[in-house]
Amino acid sequence: MQLPVQIESKLKQLRVKCNSFPALQKVEDTLKVPKEYVVLVAGALLLILVFFGMGAGSLCNVVGFVYPAFKSFQAIESKVRGDDTQWLIYWVVYAFFSIIEVFVDFLLYWIPFYYAFKLAFLLWAMLPQTRGAKFLYDSFLRDFLKKNESKIDAALNDAKRSAATVASEVAGAAAEISSAGLSASGAFALKNNVDKFNDETKKDD
Repeated sequence: MQLPVQIESKLKQLRVKCNSFPALQKVEDTLKVPKEYVVLVAGALLLILVFFGMGAGSLCNVVGFVYPAFKSFQAIESKVRGDDTQWLIYWVVYAFFSIIEVFVDFLLYWIPFYYAFKLAFLLWAMLPQTRGAKFLYDSFLRDFLKKNESKIDAALNDAKRSAATVASEVAGAAAEISSAGLSASGAFALKNNVDKFNDETKKDD
């Protein structure tokens, strides 16, 4: 069956791009299927998983973490400073988005294809071609954070003090429980020894 000329042209272009990945050539040799078709099928399956929500949350988390984390590592090791700023901005935007997501999680369940939109948003935010994170940061997030910087610092300090207090109370409670447990064990052991001693004394008599 002869494919339309436009489709054949697109497939050839895709094959040229696939040639940059040696692993795809190994897959083609193993499956005896052209690598461009393998990529298309894998992409279609990925879209189906995202749209129908099957493991979409985990996929979004992987996409949102793995590629940016690797690029951040490269930026740290690179002598060029510009890419450091780009990925720091991405992590600020990602953290802000994650905080909002936590508070409205019960509503997101009812949004159709939410994870598809989330995946598209993450890609838009992270990719160097779009630099969506920088756009969001420059547009409103920077002014918002600067305006509320003192309030955020105060909230973090309160949370830190509260956490320290809770940790101290938990440690104190744990110490009291341990002390009580040791005392009870010691008393029980002492009672057993006394009882044994009394039994042996009676036998001797």
